[in-house]
Amino acid sequence: MKQADVTPFFATLQAANPSPQTELEYTSVFELLAAVLLSAQATDAGVNKATRRLFPRAGTPQAILDLGLPALEDALRTIGLYRTKAKNLYATCRILVEQHGGQVPRTREALEALPGVGRKTANVVLNVAFGEPTMAVDTHIFRVSNRTGLAPGKDPLQVEMRLLDRVPPAYLADAHHWLILHGRYVCVARLPQCWRCAVRSWCDYRPKTPAPGASGA
Repeated sequence: MKQADVTPFFATLQAANPSPQTELEYTSVFELLAAVLLSAQATDAGVNKATRRLFPRAGTPQAILDLGLPALEDALRTIGLYRTKAKNLYATCRILVEQHGGQVPRTREALEALPGVGRKTANVVLNVAFGEPTMAVDTHIFRVSNRTGLAPGKDPLQVEMRLLDRVPPAYLADAHHWLILHGRYVCVARLPQCWRCAVRSWCDYRPKTPAPGASGA
């Protein structure tokens, strides 16, 4: 994708969805952190199903510690890898209580020091909760960035750095939401839905996929 095409690409995504939001449900910065931690290799819908039961009972680090690890595991049983995720979330809550006064830290270094929190999770929290122009590269963003030619890269970090370099500042705060949603619902993995893609004019992917039943792209 040419640099000149990047601005209209994002302008079109913005026009279609001026205020994009994460599909994870949360009411506090801690709940956001917990939900993102739980979302690895799981769907947002699956995480929301579990946290709708968990957060009303235990929506703070101390409340989760008071709940106890066995009960936390039981609450997360419907999520893939729930035992490992429960262990990480419980350990994260202990660190938040003991080292951060029960608050979610605002630096990448402190976030990535939490069990189960990697660069992608830290980027989501920094962007969504604290408004920093970070780029959380998940499988959707990685695919869209490479397929469209927006920010080709061999690994998530390379794609992240390329996106930060190419995305105009005016769109950077919301860019990762637009790209995730685009990859989740339009530029899907097996068969990109090019026939209904609003940004196909600037996309390098060839050949464009035709609508089901159509004879051409």
